[in-house]
Amino acid sequence: MVIKVFLASSSGSTAIKKKQQDVVGFLEALKIDYAQLDIASNEDNRLWMRENVPGEKKPTTGIPLPPQIFNEEMYCGDYDTFFDAKEDNTVYEFLGLTPPPGSKEAQQAEHSQKLHNGSGTEEHLGDDTTKKEIKEAEQNGDAHTAELEDPGENVETDAQQEDEEEEEPAEEDEESRKAAEEEEQEEGEEDKVEDNHLVSEAEDDLVSEEEEELRELEEEEEHASEED
Repeated sequence: MVIKVFLASSSGSTAIKKKQQDVVGFLEALKIDYAQLDIASNEDNRLWMRENVPGEKKPTTGIPLPPQIFNEEMYCGDYDTFFDAKEDNTVYEFLGLTPPPGSKEAQQAEHSQKLHNGSGTEEHLGDDTTKKEIKEAEQNGDAHTAELEDPGENVETDAQQEDEEEEEPAEEDEESRKAAEEEEQEEGEEDKVEDNHLVSEAEDDLVSEEEEELRELEEEEEHASEED
């Protein structure tokens, strides 16, 4: 690939001459091979340059002024775009060339590539880590939910509560039964004492009646004896 610089060797414009010298001097400093094509002494060069400069890059007058830079048939730019590339250390990129190893542009490109790859790696690692954490959190959450909502554990707990509730009334019923038996026993003893008392009174009454009858019989017998 040959870098073509279109110049006007007999230009009367000091500004144009300065710009042409700036471009050529910088290319020589970088040891970039180039070819100077004069549009002032060669009509074909002038026509070719005007025809191959893109329409959006042409000035309002429609006539592009030198210097204009090409890489073979590919248009690179005019002085203004060349100057911007020089300031940004991207002249090789501007010219469509690969920067030589060790050059500022090569180091800058390498640094940018590392940053790009590093960011991509970090993003990739970050995505993997995030996915892993989310997966673990979901698994832990599911396990925790399963643990909290374990039907077997709930059934066992409910059964224990029911057993406790059943045991408590059973104990209360046992105590109530014992109390009732004690009351019945006490009432039975009271009734027994009362019955014994009644029996004793009845026996006493019966004895008194018998004694009264015996006494009456004795009196009758004594009265009969006296009459005899």
